Amino acid sequence: MLRFGQRTEAKMTSARRKRKSWEEKLNDAKDLPKVVQLKGKAKKRLRANTMAIASPREIFSLIQKVPAGRVATLVDLQSAVARKHSAEIACPLMTGIFTWITANASEELEGRQPGSGAPYWRILKSDGSLNPKFPGGVKGQAARLAEEGVACEKRGAKTIVPGLQNIRYQF
Repeated sequence: MLRFGQRTEAKMTSARRKRKSWEEKLNDAKDLPKVVQLKGKAKKRLRANTMAIASPREIFSLIQKVPAGRVATLVDLQSAVARKHSAEIACPLMTGIFTWITANASEELEGRQPGSGAPYWRILKSDGSLNPKFPGGVKGQAARLAEEGVACEKRGAKTIVPGLQNIRYQF
C-alpha cells in the first residue's frame, strides 16, 4: 500500500517524460487538416454543415502572409481556413489554440534562427483587441505593432487597434 506522497512506478515514468517543445507542437499535425460533417447540436449551434480544422503548420503559414503594418483577426484566419478547404466554417477553438502555439513556437524558432518565425503579433483577437496570451502579453504585442507603425489604444480593460478596417489584411 502506498503512503501519501509516494508514487507508483508508472506515475514516476510519466512525470519524467520530456514535455514537447512549442516547435514540436507546431509540427504535430496528427490527422489535420480535415473537414468534418457537423451533426445534431453542433450543426444547430454553429449553423453550418461542414467545419474545417486546420493544422498548426497551416495557421503558421497563414500568419506568415500578413505583412508589416497590417493586422488580421482570428475570424480572418478562420475564414481563410474555411475557404481553403471549401467548408462553411473553420473551428474557432482550434484556430485559437494553433495561433497560440504558432506564437510560442515562433519565439523558439527566432531564438535559434532569426527570421524563421511567424509575425504572430499581427493577429488580433476576434473583437480586434490584443491577445494577452501571446508571449510578452498585451504590452509586448503593442510594442511590436508600434515598431511597425500600428497604433494601439487602451479602451477600458482591453487594448485595441483603432482604424482596424483600414489596415486589416485580407487573406
